[in-house]
Amino acid sequence: MKPYLVVVTGPTAIGKTSVSIDIAQHFKTEIISADSRQLFKEMVIGTAVPDHDELQKVPHHFIHTHSIFDYYNASRFESDVLDKLSLLYKSYKVVVMTGGSMMYVDAVCNGIDELPAIDFRIREQVVEQFEKEGLEPLLIELKKLDPEYYGQVDQKNPKRIMHAIEICRMTGTSFSSFRTNQKKERPFEVIKIGLTASRDILYDRINRRVDAMVESGLEEEARQLYDHRNNNALNTVGYREWFDYFDGLMSREEAIEKIKSNTRRYARKQQTWFKRDPDIQWFDTADKDLIIPYILQKMN
Repeated sequence: MKPYLVVVTGPTAIGKTSVSIDIAQHFKTEIISADSRQLFKEMVIGTAVPDHDELQKVPHHFIHTHSIFDYYNASRFESDVLDKLSLLYKSYKVVVMTGGSMMYVDAVCNGIDELPAIDFRIREQVVEQFEKEGLEPLLIELKKLDPEYYGQVDQKNPKRIMHAIEICRMTGTSFSSFRTNQKKERPFEVIKIGLTASRDILYDRINRRVDAMVESGLEEEARQLYDHRNNNALNTVGYREWFDYFDGLMSREEAIEKIKSNTRRYARKQQTWFKRDPDIQWFDTADKDLIIPYILQKMN
């Protein structure tokens, strides 16, 4: 019998942490965080890391394990999590993974295409160009080298643009040519749980979370990171708006409202992504008591 990976996902602020802890406590197991920003130890308040009490309830992995100065991506996350799972499954039949980083969840559940390792010098060249010239020249180059991927990629995401350029420059062929999207076999069964709520409830949760972050010192955290604002990890909702405020591009009140609106926009993007996955069983947050019985049913 294969062990199980129970995945709890859904839009930001929907309540994934609480539900994942309930599930982990029921099965007396541990939690893997699939959040691409909670990895970074310099980013605490703005990434909604589980608080001290929550972390004490259940062991969590992949929280504050790296620095913003470390290069990290979904491919490395896939490899690291598979290694961690092989160890955890020696003690547990069930492990919980939770997070809203779509690429990271897919990487563990389905695998991502094997891409060539990037030569360090090429990576340095691309990073240096981005820091000096911004994203636009890289977008122009990507459109020329790989028009297919250019038409698909989020053109406001420097990390993905830069990675595609690295592949193109190093291999002399398009990034798209390496993307087969073939699902990989896993030595565990995946049970996917999605959390949802009405738009009014979700937006209210987002707005209240942002207010709580501000009260907890998000502005000060962003100010401490300001000198590193061009770091890709910090191109994130909740930080870049403060950087614009510090640069005099908007007022403090506008920055806070912009964080709320950008977070709502990100939540819509998450919902669109996850709803394309037919394997996710959706539960309204008001019906979360039905989740554990559903998991038990799937396991029998």
